[in-house]
Amino acid sequence: MPPRPAARKTYIRDEVLFTPAYIMKDAFGFSLKYTLSIEAFIVQAAGKSLEGLAVASLGSFSRRELSPKSDVDVMFIAKDPTAYEREIRDLITLLWDNGIEVSHTVRTPEDISRFLHEDLQTFTQFLEVRFIAGSYEIYQEWVNTLTATLTEDVRIALCDELIEETTHRYKKYGNSPKVIEPNVKATAGGLRDLQLIEWLYAIQHLKLPDRQIELPESEIFINQLQQERLTTQKECDRLRSAYKTILTIRHLLHLTHTSKSDRLEFDDQIRIAGLFGYSGDGYRQLMKQYFEASNTIYRFTKSYIKRYKRRSHGSGPEVGYLLDSDYFISGSMIRYEGSGQLSISDIFRGFYYRAKYNAFFSEELRSTIIESLDSFSLSADVESSTFFREILKLNSEVGKTLTIMNELGVLSAFMPEWAEFSGFIQHGVYHVYTADEHTLKTIENLEKLRFDTGPMGRLFGRMKRRDILYLALIFHDIAKPIDISGHEILGAAVAENVMVRLGYSDYETELVKFLVEHHLYMEQVAFRRNLNDPETLNSFTLRVNTPEKLDMLYLLTYADLSAVNPALWTSWKSDMLYELYYKAKAMIDEQLSGEEILIANILPKDISKHSTVISESHVQSHIDALTDEISYTAHFSDEEIARHIEEILEGNDLSVSFNEDENFTNITVISRDSPSLLSKICGVLLINDVNIHDAGIFTRKDGIIIDNFNITDFRTGEKISKDRYQKIEEDLHDVLTGILQLPTEITRMKSRWWRIENRFFKKPGKVKIRFEEKEKFTIIDIYSPDRLGFLYLVTNKLTDLGLNIQFAKISTSGDSIIDAFYVLNQENKKVSKIYYHFIESELTKAIEQIL
Repeated sequence: MPPRPAARKTYIRDEVLFTPAYIMKDAFGFSLKYTLSIEAFIVQAAGKSLEGLAVASLGSFSRRELSPKSDVDVMFIAKDPTAYEREIRDLITLLWDNGIEVSHTVRTPEDISRFLHEDLQTFTQFLEVRFIAGSYEIYQEWVNTLTATLTEDVRIALCDELIEETTHRYKKYGNSPKVIEPNVKATAGGLRDLQLIEWLYAIQHLKLPDRQIELPESEIFINQLQQERLTTQKECDRLRSAYKTILTIRHLLHLTHTSKSDRLEFDDQIRIAGLFGYSGDGYRQLMKQYFEASNTIYRFTKSYIKRYKRRSHGSGPEVGYLLDSDYFISGSMIRYEGSGQLSISDIFRGFYYRAKYNAFFSEELRSTIIESLDSFSLSADVESSTFFREILKLNSEVGKTLTIMNELGVLSAFMPEWAEFSGFIQHGVYHVYTADEHTLKTIENLEKLRFDTGPMGRLFGRMKRRDILYLALIFHDIAKPIDISGHEILGAAVAENVMVRLGYSDYETELVKFLVEHHLYMEQVAFRRNLNDPETLNSFTLRVNTPEKLDMLYLLTYADLSAVNPALWTSWKSDMLYELYYKAKAMIDEQLSGEEILIANILPKDISKHSTVISESHVQSHIDALTDEISYTAHFSDEEIARHIEEILEGNDLSVSFNEDENFTNITVISRDSPSLLSKICGVLLINDVNIHDAGIFTRKDGIIIDNFNITDFRTGEKISKDRYQKIEEDLHDVLTGILQLPTEITRMKSRWWRIENRFFKKPGKVKIRFEEKEKFTIIDIYSPDRLGFLYLVTNKLTDLGLNIQFAKISTSGDSIIDAFYVLNQENKKVSKIYYHFIESELTKAIEQIL
């Protein structure tokens, strides 16, 4: 049967209504006109025949805030719905035939009590039921029943449940107004936040939608706030503008999609920015406007909820006292006792008290701060910043306090550099928050280490100058709006300028500059370099050469990485970072070289004792045969080395062994070297849905290789199930003997994962290849968007280019990959620089074929 043709929307008489120009001119006007058009059609279609039946609107339809593809929710109210089944069916059919794709429910007044106890989400919709057509008497009975149900106890319980549900919503959609791909309706600071406040207000005051006022419900509500002086005129203006901004973006989001969509993804941001006339990176301007709007709504929502809780669950008047001549604290609330506007010094003093006493500001004080910021320009200097510096020295609440400052606009007013930085975004799936929000979360994450009993927590507990660390975090990304690629160097210069203005000493300024300039360095070494290579460790400690710098850089690196995206701070990264810290700490404290820290006094008897079949001479011969015995003996335990020697003595063509540590499955492959061997191993792991985190490649002078990989399950991120070991080993054997053809198997694997590949591995990006010459090796760093089969392709290409891979480290950040390969040429020497351009060109062409 052919699909039913789309019905013409005969109820829309204005042809320009569904155009970007109309929407951008007046988002509220669009919603109202669209909603009233549907209402009018329903009234006409229903006629006067629905005597015992009421037709009402719900949700966005009732609120008169429809977006182009919003659900049009209709509710039929009747005492006996079965008596009106035909009328309901006929009306719904008529609406669909005329292009109104309604969702409908049928309710009786008795349903009110049932849903109150069984389904809060559905019951909440009842608060916005608006009469359209049919029996007004039945509708009024519904309203009376609903009102009677809302006793004082029920209202308090209902409000509490709504607030609790908001916590769950934030957890699902984002608990910050600065999530870079927000759900414009459900993320913190989205449309739902103001709607929540409207519901709380409606429940408290028993006010349901008024059909006589032809305005969107949010406009009516904001007008009520103003009339009842529940907030200031300026705050109402800000709320109205903020809500309209987000509603406009939602309308355009719907208009540019074939179906309802409320998530503002990167592609949408670029597309909608184009509608506003922004080009290039103009999406950043669009999102800056969005974040300012969402922050305004979120700020007001938090404040209103706080006031509600205080009034509904407060214990009555509390004894208070003056903190100084301006500030008074009562319970946990701080009031401003002065008059007029606040200076920047006054504001910081208030925030200092707020943090010190873990208190909150009264609504009047919050408004005074905002109005003071709006009225005149504030600047940072030594005198005005005294309490700002004191805040950074507090034992707790520093991150939270800076976050509130940012919400109210204090940081932007205090530091012009921060104003440019606020709301800045980078497109990429591994970024979750705006740059300023990320920065503040780094400080919050550091403060959580107070409760950590591990090495990092103990180190943070011993840290005497946490304020220096916090300053470094404040400035570590601040230059990104100027230049992302060089932001660490520019950020150090910004830090110097600001700290001089604030009166910090040369020593303090230089330390912060060092940390900002090197805030990427420790992760680059830990995740991209061989930590069992003496040259790596020597280079690192030459630059990070004091215990103070090392301790602070270690904590700063953790804070930065853990705040980018909670999912990206993995146990592997934690282990790698700690390994570098631990080795560097010993080198600095004991004044050791990389060779000295790695060299093990290998006693053959300590290894041979783990086996009944090998002798001390076997051990010595094995160690002497290795091309890099220092890295090898640092990488494996004595027992593991004994197992390797046993396997080699047995003379098998292939040996595969699996071990487990806390976070990974470790696989060791022993075989005789052959063309493309590493690539084939990577290919076998790929077709078995295995993710490789790092690879250690060790070679003996007689051509025997010992390749070692830390791996996890691609699907779950967990260790490999033991029941899969045999399949992996069999596949390795079959590939190396030519029984199994890798290209065919990889094609099958990609057909299994095509949905995931399309969703996570299709982000655009450029390939960058960098070379670094070391004492023994040439290192090739490859930066690229991630793709399934990437490591297999690259290792295969490097082999084709005549390069022998000695070590590889694989690091992913969401949709990007950074692979480091330690290579030698076919003569086991470093690669000549004259070949760099050719290698770069060939690798780039090969990678671009799969992008």
